[in-house]
Amino acid sequence: MAPRLIPVKLPSSQYDILIHAPEGPSGHSLIQLGSQMQARGLSGKAMVVSHPVIAKHFAAGLMQGLQEAGFEARLCLLPAGERFKTPRSIAKIHDAALAFGLERSSSLIALGGGVIGDMAGFAAATWLRGIPFVQVPTSLLAMVDASIGGKTGVNHPQGKNLIGAFHQPRLVWIDPTVLKTLPAREFSSALAEVIKYGVIQAPDVFEFLEDRPKLSRYADFAPADLHHLLVRSAECKALVVQQDEKEGGLRAILNYGHTLGHALESVTHYRRYLHGEAVAVGMVAAGEIAQRLGWWSAGEAQRQRQLIKKAGLPSQWPTGIPWEAVLQAMQADKKVKQGRIRFILPRQIGQAELTDQVNLEQVRAAVEAITAA
Repeated sequence: MAPRLIPVKLPSSQYDILIHAPEGPSGHSLIQLGSQMQARGLSGKAMVVSHPVIAKHFAAGLMQGLQEAGFEARLCLLPAGERFKTPRSIAKIHDAALAFGLERSSSLIALGGGVIGDMAGFAAATWLRGIPFVQVPTSLLAMVDASIGGKTGVNHPQGKNLIGAFHQPRLVWIDPTVLKTLPAREFSSALAEVIKYGVIQAPDVFEFLEDRPKLSRYADFAPADLHHLLVRSAECKALVVQQDEKEGGLRAILNYGHTLGHALESVTHYRRYLHGEAVAVGMVAAGEIAQRLGWWSAGEAQRQRQLIKKAGLPSQWPTGIPWEAVLQAMQADKKVKQGRIRFILPRQIGQAELTDQVNLEQVRAAVEAITAA
């Protein structure tokens, strides 16, 4: 199966998403990255930002390929996990960039999941006012969502991704073979973002997942099916980003489930839920709000909930979380405008809208309706 190239054409830049076949005769394709970067006009020094577990599996081949393509390469390792996605970690990348002597023509490469990609991208956006960077996602979540679109940043103690910048990559290199080492929980978590695409814009993706007998683990997908899932997810994300690069309007629909999902992550201090797990709960809550407003049917809300459960994701709000803490976290959401919390709500499977016409009592009632007994 040949690699699939998906161009992302923006007013400010253009780059390619390259999606390789899930299985290869000689392991992963990361050794080829250096030559592809060279073909896109990149050269000189390249610093790879990763974390120890990912680097142990994949850094050697990637570094070899960079060196064979003429790059002077160095590895910068950071701790893994959402709680390390802070300005302090960015300072560590900047310190390593200074010690290595990264110039404006140098490159930063993100080798890891969404957290590493967000941090490396933000460091690239802010080092010397912006240097090239390349996304090499190693988690399903990063492959289907975080590595595409140029959103970079870190968390503030009072809210997720409040500090950041738009900085588009020069290349997104996706090789699903690396998912073999991904923990099952992280694979399942990422499916929330794929289900999201199905609800907001791509009913064929939703139905594709519904038709799978099982879908919570890497082994549940035939190579061709996984490739199809990655391609369609990348196409969905690229289509929206090309129409709204900096989230002036349409792109906000990609945050379906994220308003309450991010609040849930924040009030549980990024320790209880993986990102996709929190988003899954947020989607169930958004579906409950939409149903109460008469925006979509009980049947479609149930289809969403069943698919979320099938993916091995949580579908209930946890007990014991004070509503005041949830409200405070929601008010720190990036979509708040003129003091009003805005929600993305579904109209039907494949269509969603942004609205500020949801009052807080409706939100609270929806959360209470899906709270675990």
